[in-house]
Amino acid sequence: MAGMASYIDPRSGRLYPIEIPRWCGEDGAPLLVSDLPGIGRDDIERGLRSIWRYAAALPFLPVRPITMGEGCTPLVEHEVGGTTTLLKCEWFMPTGSFKDRGASVMLSLLREQGVTAVLEDSSGNGGAAVSAYAAAGGMAATIFVPASTSPAKTVQSRAAGAAITLVPGSRQDCADAAEREAEKIFYASHNWQPFFLQGTKTLAYELWEDLNFTAPDNVVVPCGAGSNVLGAYIGFSELLRAGQIAKLPRIFAAQPAHCAPIARAALGLDPVEAKPTIAEGTAISKPLRTAECLRAMRESGGGAVMLSEEEIAAAALNLAKRGVYVEPTSAQAAAAVPKLIASGKIAARETTVAVLTGTGLKSTPRYAEMLGVAI
Repeated sequence: MAGMASYIDPRSGRLYPIEIPRWCGEDGAPLLVSDLPGIGRDDIERGLRSIWRYAAALPFLPVRPITMGEGCTPLVEHEVGGTTTLLKCEWFMPTGSFKDRGASVMLSLLREQGVTAVLEDSSGNGGAAVSAYAAAGGMAATIFVPASTSPAKTVQSRAAGAAITLVPGSRQDCADAAEREAEKIFYASHNWQPFFLQGTKTLAYELWEDLNFTAPDNVVVPCGAGSNVLGAYIGFSELLRAGQIAKLPRIFAAQPAHCAPIARAALGLDPVEAKPTIAEGTAISKPLRTAECLRAMRESGGGAVMLSEEEIAAAALNLAKRGVYVEPTSAQAAAAVPKLIASGKIAARETTVAVLTGTGLKSTPRYAEMLGVAI
């Protein structure tokens, strides 16, 4: 499909060829990949047990994808808030989070285009995924992290051989520094590079196949920068375009009330200053793609939920007591379901998927705090 696709600035409509590596428009605007037609069940590579079984849905097909078997994660029934919900267990990934979907596709494209070294700014799952997939693909990786980041958070990236650069200041200062460094090394940002979303869109194709080639009624995802909101929207929109589903599922974004810029915008509330949250993976105070996320929620008929710290902690502990050990960030999807039912935005009888995005093994200090255990 490479000949059918371009990079596109969704705000101006300006197009750029995908054959030339880039992470933003000429004017610094964030880009997407132009609309693709989607695929049907006969296009699935059934012999592959990874996201690459949906390679026909991508705008390019690399000769040698960088893959470690990411995707094909479990979808299990679970009681959440008194109703049966389907949990998509995205921590069943090589690096422990859903971001392996995006890293695999993004770095496969970049390596195919001759990029040998990449830069990312992340103190969490994004940095771990880019580090691991760069290592698997024989690429060099440099990860910028705020100087205040706990050394434990960078161990996974360091173990994969990534170079870690500590940047003084805030998370935004770190992102700004990475953008300046992009003049020297390709900026493979999970927030900026459009092909990351081509990876996260495979979540939609997988849910479609998991549910016997139908769409759920609702998809609830934790939301920081919005790569799962947009991935689900892009993927299901392609399936709708291809005539494989009758309508889009409603997409709901769950954010911590302490840092909920997208949810506040969706709910018509004024911005407020962000505060620290136990849902660290969604603590993005200035998300790059707010407009696109709002469109995804609006066009799907979904919306947003803001959660208190107590609600997030309770959801994480309740899941753990049933054997589901996920980071508090992930638990927001489960915490949102009963609130959405209580508000009448979804019905208990509907098919609802809560996407659990990352393993609790990366949040041991947080769980120790919640349990009152010294480590």
